[in-house]
Parts: sequence; C-alpha cells; structure tokens
Amino acid sequence: MFSGPNASRYSRYALLLLVLAVLAWSGWQPKDRFTWFLEVAPVLIGLPLLIFSFRRFPLTPLAYALLSLHAVILMVGGHYTYAEMPLFNWLRDTFELARNHYDRVGHVAQGFAPAIVAREILLRRSPLQTGKWLVFLTTCVCLAVSACYEFIEWWVALASGDEAVAFLATQGDVWDTQWDMFLALCGALASQLMFARLHERQLAALETQC
Repeated sequence: MFSGPNASRYSRYALLLLVLAVLAWSGWQPKDRFTWFLEVAPVLIGLPLLIFSFRRFPLTPLAYALLSLHAVILMVGGHYTYAEMPLFNWLRDTFELARNHYDRVGHVAQGFAPAIVAREILLRRSPLQTGKWLVFLTTCVCLAVSACYEFIEWWVALASGDEAVAFLATQGDVWDTQWDMFLALCGALASQLMFARLHERQLAALETQC
C-alpha cells in the first residue's frame, strides 16, 4: 500500500471509495442530524479539497491513509454521536468507566493525522528541515487546530443552545476542553515519533515522481 506508483494510485482509489462508503452509511438515519452535520463537516469540506488539489499538490500515501482513518472516526462519531458509540458504551459498562471514551479517540486522531499533513506541508513549502524545529512547529500547528476546534464548539453551543449538547460530548466533565487539547497534543507527538522515517521515505519517492 505504501510503495510503488501503481500501488499508491490504487490505494488512493481504495481509500476514496472507503471514505465515500462510510460517509453514505454515516448519513443514513444518524441519531441526530444536526450533530451528524457538525461532526462530519470537516470531511465534507476536506474531501473535495483533497480531490481538487491532487494533481497540483499530491500528498504522500501515509498522509492520505491517516486522513482517511481520521475521516472514518469522525463519521462514526457523527452517526452515533460521540457519547453513544455502541462499542465504547460496552467498554464503559464492562469496565465500569465513568464515560464513553470514543470522543477521546477522536481527539487523539485530531492531532495524529494532521501532524503528518502539517509536517509534509512544512517540509515541502518552507525552508524547514527534519529536526527539533520541525517537530516543535508541527506540534504547534496541531495544537492551534485543536484550539480552533474548541472555539467552534463554543460558538456552536452559544448559537444553538441545547441542540449542541451531543456535539460538545462533555458528558459532565468540566475539564473536557483541556483533555481534548491534551489528547490532540499526544496524538501529534505520537504520530511524528511513529512515522517520521516512513514519511521521509515517501516524500523522497514523491519528489522523484513529480
């Protein structure tokens, strides 16, 4: 999936079909249509941008794979709402947890996937090279994205009142906003630690293809 031009092309098509299939499922009788739209909005905005920018600025297979995984997490959360995802309800009840933790997974992904995209853009469109400054600035970008998302949740809550409860998914936790940003930070750092070398190999291969 992550090597060779043909494999890369086929993997992109497969990921696109997967995302479209999950999007269709997610939008079919979701638990709350308003919450579904809010949760899936990043996919509805990001997917066309990725399609239209593909020829001018293609991303690495790793970036597309992680963005697809993030999209699936968002769409599953949109279908059930983050506080009522059935598998994590079962985990909550089985292990006597205080809450449904699917939203925690979503916020780890909020740092995990964007970190590779931010890293890629910084390496390809700025003078930055691999090193500590790249890690620092990539992490800062992910934290900024997470903070902006919290602003959006706040503004939606102010505008729509009780209708935003499922979107906020705080589940009674007064520190939910801080947890969300901290988990995005953890996701961003973990992604860079896990995939930096693979990402650099794919960037080098992409340069030879362009």
